[in-house]
Amino acid sequence: MRTPHPHQPHARPRQPHPHPHEPHPRPQEPYSRFHDPSPAPRDPYEELGALDDGPVEEFPGADATVRRERQEEEPEWTAPDHRRGGRSGRRRRRTRKRFPGPAFVVKAVVGLTALAAFAALADRWALLYAQHRAAESLKEQLGLTATPEVEIGGFPFLTQLAHGRLESVRVTVPDVAADRVSLAKVTATAHDIRLDTDGLTSVRGAHVPRLDGEVLLSFADLDRELGASQVRFTGDGHDRVQARGTLPVAGHDLRLRARATIQRQGERGVATRIGGIRLDIGDLATYRPGTRASDGLHLTPKASADLARETRKAKALLSVPAIVRRLGVPETTVRAALSDDGELAEVTGSPRFARQARSLNLIDLAADHPEALRALGLEPGLLDALSRLTRPALADRLSLAFELPEPPHGNVRLRSVRVEQDGIRVRLSGSGLAVGGS
Repeated sequence: MRTPHPHQPHARPRQPHPHPHEPHPRPQEPYSRFHDPSPAPRDPYEELGALDDGPVEEFPGADATVRRERQEEEPEWTAPDHRRGGRSGRRRRRTRKRFPGPAFVVKAVVGLTALAAFAALADRWALLYAQHRAAESLKEQLGLTATPEVEIGGFPFLTQLAHGRLESVRVTVPDVAADRVSLAKVTATAHDIRLDTDGLTSVRGAHVPRLDGEVLLSFADLDRELGASQVRFTGDGHDRVQARGTLPVAGHDLRLRARATIQRQGERGVATRIGGIRLDIGDLATYRPGTRASDGLHLTPKASADLARETRKAKALLSVPAIVRRLGVPETTVRAALSDDGELAEVTGSPRFARQARSLNLIDLAADHPEALRALGLEPGLLDALSRLTRPALADRLSLAFELPEPPHGNVRLRSVRVEQDGIRVRLSGSGLAVGGS
């Protein structure tokens, strides 16, 4: 028998493709000398096809009526419609036509945001320019040394300008000269301003129906301007100011103490009443300007008590007849004290002598008995300078009074004056004010 070539496999005949619903036929092996005569194995596909030939009972032994009811309840199966022109496709096409795509919405939002940002930026630029022009105009019209700060409230600014009405304008002016002092800061806020405009680019003036603000008179400025950096002002209650420091007099630095009472004067002024002025010459004497009995130059309690232990000072006072008469010491006692140190210590150590020594006005004795006062440690030049340093002169040097400038149009008045920790704060109000050419 002829043996096939090992490199040429036996060619099988092409079989037609079976129907998709028919079972696949079993391929037949060609006859050869190697054919196995044993029966072929069972095909599982043929068994499955055989089961489809007859009716299959789903539930063996079940009643036929129950099976019939179940078949009636189950809906008939229909194949799904996968065509692109179906109902769902038509719905998607209608939805696509009705609503724009997400890319268009994003572009619209970005465009509106950019437009709003440019509009806001243009409004802020116009606001800054208007504030600068207003500050320069106020500086020129009010004759200010410093340019004020102007802050226009409300948003947007261009809309307010187009309507000719501003919601509010806040003006802060630093370092305003007011008589002998400088106001540290003047702040005023105008409300409901009506503008006199000629379009958006020309503002001729403004009417201010209502204004409120405050004025601060700083203690730091008072220290620099009134005290020549040697006097410090501090608050002492809601209407009093204490002054503490040194005052140079005839080459001597005398300790200064004073008290000022702050009160409103008229509608635009602040007045001060200076009291309690006192100059201390070390621990030796105290000078109080004035015409009262307690005013003048008097020994301190310590200096009068030291007379009992300092014989030289005590004899210098008792050697002046005018001083002896004011002390009320009998002449016989004075002569005995001047000749006997024991008698002198007994006279000067008595409580009555110490009280009388403190009541002496040494200014009255300075011209006639300079040697006696020099023995106490008081120089004639200092006493002469103190005699010219009257109470009005000292009060004027410590005065905190000032008056607000009167506006050219409208009315500005003070509402309250109060002493605070950082200075004197004055609240003010105004009405009917006009700024500019209107």
